Amino acid sequence: QVQLVESGGGLVQAGGSLRLSCAASGRTFSTYAMGWFRQAPGKEREFVAAISWSGGSTYYADSVKGRFTISRNSAKNTVYLQMNSLKPEDTAVYYCAADTRNTYYSSRAYPREIKYDYWGQGTQVTVSS
Repeated sequence: QVQLVESGGGLVQAGGSLRLSCAASGRTFSTYAMGWFRQAPGKEREFVAAISWSGGSTYYADSVKGRFTISRNSAKNTVYLQMNSLKPEDTAVYYCAADTRNTYYSSRAYPREIKYDYWGQGTQVTVSS
């Protein structure tokens, strides 16, 4: 079993920054690919960013490229999402996800929810204009 706990959400003005954290339980965190997804009110959940188990590969949605950065610290069992130049359209609940099975290992799988088998409860990010 893996538990994921997100933190760092909040209210910020447009143009501001936030850093989300996702703390994971389990001794094998360093073997998991990790991802961030978000869901805005009335919309489907969508991919934001992902990072390979080694941290050597990262993936981003076009809408956040150049503004968001995903990283991980395996010593702390934590993955981060640094969000800069925030826009009102970034308002959403942000979810952390873990891939402990590595069934879908292609780079094309990273943006797909099916790759991930554990999910956090989410943290709200609200960007005011």
